Amino acid sequence: MTKVLITGMSGTGKSAALRLLSERGHRTVDTDYGPWNHWVTGEDGEREWVWREDAIADLLAGHREGGLFVSGCTSNQVTFYPDFDHIVLLSAPADVILARVAARTDNPYGKRPEERQEILDNLAMIEPLLRTGATLEIDTRAPLDEVVARLEALTQAT
Repeated sequence: MTKVLITGMSGTGKSAALRLLSERGHRTVDTDYGPWNHWVTGEDGEREWVWREDAIADLLAGHREGGLFVSGCTSNQVTFYPDFDHIVLLSAPADVILARVAARTDNPYGKRPEERQEILDNLAMIEPLLRTGATLEIDTRAPLDEVVARLEALTQAT
């Protein structure tokens, strides 16, 4: 009944890891899609994509057996850190991330210059915050099979 949050910047391999975990029979939830997120407007007038806290709370409370791998990167995910057994930061150098987002065909984010700059800004400002809350960091320059094996091992350690 291990619950693992996989977080990190766009292009670090969260979706690829989740796909392989799912293929290997694990329960996975990509919070970038479906009922897990919504837009909110902050006091500063800026719109932000955040987790639907009721949906995430129900997901985590309802998980009773086996491993659950949840991926995402939102400002309110920290609210749920106590509900996860592991918070795993996937990371890679900026040049690797930018090459990945330029090459991917399943997600258009990161193709435009302003999005690429946003990725670099997030890498500088947000990734250090994620690192402080992570229980494990995995450098995703490693082969995907190795990354996923390290994630799977977490479900056997608890």
